Order: sequence, then structure tokens, then C-alpha cells
Amino acid sequence: MTNNNEHISIPFISDLNENNLDELIRTIEGKGIRQTIDCLDWAKQFPYHPLTTVSLIHTAEKLYIDFFVRSNYLRAVNYKPNSPVYEDSSVGVYLQPSLEKPDYFALMFNCIGTINATCGTPGHKTLLDTDFTDKIYVYASCGNRPFQELEGLFSWNVIVGIPLKEIGIDYSGKPVSIKGNFYKCASGTAQPHFISWRPINTPMPDFDVPESFGNIILL
Repeated sequence: MTNNNEHISIPFISDLNENNLDELIRTIEGKGIRQTIDCLDWAKQFPYHPLTTVSLIHTAEKLYIDFFVRSNYLRAVNYKPNSPVYEDSSVGVYLQPSLEKPDYFALMFNCIGTINATCGTPGHKTLLDTDFTDKIYVYASCGNRPFQELEGLFSWNVIVGIPLKEIGIDYSGKPVSIKGNFYKCASGTAQPHFISWRPINTPMPDFDVPESFGNIILL
């Protein structure tokens, strides 16, 4: 299932089995909504454009996101929570759970599943500790051991399950409207790049731009 890039309506499913990876992937890919992360916002400075898609589905408890990437370089140096994973081959999601409040959650994951998690507003974000990050389900197809940059042709994915209540969303069976954006970046690789789902209008790479957030509906 695909959608346009003006907004995303994320399907609901009553239950997902995190303990059966094959079933989890089949369900997200088969019943979820898919989008392409392809806004090359700073094309002149950073023209490299690895193929990146995101598939989404949610239960009453969690939002599941399956990031898929095909790239020519792969790097995963950072392995400690809240280290600068955006330097590595990484993907991310920023979610503003309340349309009445400006605070948003900024979650970045490198290709071995290391999380960098913050919450707040531009210039005023706070790191979230393991009490938060340990509750996020993470599967990384590259494993969990760090490695220096590799060159070749790589296909990899990261699946995350974000507890809705931990980000301030109470889903009771009725559609919930939030805002957000999805990203692919790797500032420390031989081909640095910064790509987004919704376009960002800044002179240099900057994901902390709530004005760029698109509309997301949990059905």
C-alpha cells in the first residue's frame, strides 16, 4: 500500500508479534502504508541519494516503522545510546504528538539500531535516557556490532516499535492526528547525505524544522 507525500494515514492492526520477525515484516510490508523518503533538500551541497522507503502500521500500543535503505556506503561506529548516530548510516523520525503543543520527539537510529533520542523544541531539546529508549522495540538487519565504513552495494533495514503512551499518544480506537517527518542521513560517511520525507527549506542541513512536519493520522 502506498500514499502520497502530503500526509500519511497509518493503518491500525489489532496485534503484532514482535517475537516472530518474519511475521512482523510480512505484516508491516503487506498491511502497512509505504512512503519514499526522497526530498533531496540540499542537492547542490549533498547530491547523493540512497534509495530509502518507510513502511508504517500501528496497534493500540505501538507505532511500527520499517525503514529500508539501499546504499553504496555503510558505517556504524556509534554503539552507545544517545551517541551521534546521525554520523553513521542512519534513519530517523520526528513526531509531534500534540497539535496544541510545540514539543516533538526526535528519534534517530543507525544501521545497527543504536538510538539517539531527544524531546523538546529547536534549540531546547533534552536527551531521553534508557528509561525511554529501552521501551522501544528495535530490529537492525546489520546486527548490533559497530564497524568502520564499508564500500559496496548494501540493502538494510531497521524496524522500530515506538510505544504510543511514551510519546504522549492515547489511542482509543478513533483516528489520532499528529505531525512529523522521516529522514535518512549519514554526515560522517564518504558520501554524506541528508534526505527527508517532507521538504525542508533551510540553507544548510537541519532536521529540527517543525514547519516541515507533515500530517500523520493513526487510523
